[in-house]
Amino acid sequence: MELTASLILDARAELAEGPIWNYRENKLYWVDIDGRKLHIYDPETKEDRALETTEKIGTVVPMENGDVLVALQSGIHQMNTTTGELVFMTNPLPDPEIRFNDGKCDPSGRFWVGSMHLKQIKGKASLYRMDADDVVHQMLDNVTISNGIAWSADKKTMYYVDTPTKKVDAFDYDDAAGNISNRRTVIHVPEGSGSPDGMTIDEEGMLWTALWGDFSVARWNPLTGELLGKVTVPVPQVSACAFGGKDLSTLYITTARENMSKEDLEKYPLSGSLFAVDLKVKGVKANFYKG
Repeated sequence: MELTASLILDARAELAEGPIWNYRENKLYWVDIDGRKLHIYDPETKEDRALETTEKIGTVVPMENGDVLVALQSGIHQMNTTTGELVFMTNPLPDPEIRFNDGKCDPSGRFWVGSMHLKQIKGKASLYRMDADDVVHQMLDNVTISNGIAWSADKKTMYYVDTPTKKVDAFDYDDAAGNISNRRTVIHVPEGSGSPDGMTIDEEGMLWTALWGDFSVARWNPLTGELLGKVTVPVPQVSACAFGGKDLSTLYITTARENMSKEDLEKYPLSGSLFAVDLKVKGVKANFYKG
């Protein structure tokens, strides 16, 4: 598999991240962390609507009640996407120098969200789980940059990325209790192939990871660790990916321009934009928060 993604939105965001397809609305939600905005992109009309969050926004997930959860610098909030109104829910972060990063909902509708230190200090971050009663549990510590997260179709495995480790780990996952155990590495990203960032899973159980610094998204078999192919993206800082479209066969890809030199931005002017590629394989529906 050797494919190339095409530009669909010349957004030039500072740090586009966290794409998630809201299949009830047929719209793609994504965030610009440093731009402090939640974006809602409609592929039918090509309209991209931005909602200000006034602070760094790590990720977004849809809620069963029609609102969204947003993980902001000051904590997890509920947001009305019509008015932009924010309602504070909780903040487990121990330090204002730590912010939320990537997160998704598990098959039972619990919200899993990780963190990172603003200076990317090793081991200072965590992974949290927020249950339907809005109570937060710390599930992992000694994390550096908490990133991609996905669950297998049989609800027995959770996959997870701590970016600087350059690997994807798997856990035994207990869907009834929301617990994880038996951590092991299933994918090693080779040297010179960038660092794994945001991640999604397809209907065949294969993992797709954005490779920051490698101009690509990679497809892997988590049972064997084999690299199955890549989608080339025409900018270096590829941050995350999500399946979308009415049949979930379009892979949407976010990118970034943060910390790029003037020379690199002149060379890769579309950095920070939204890209997509049509695939033969389909993704799976996103889980909504059931709080």
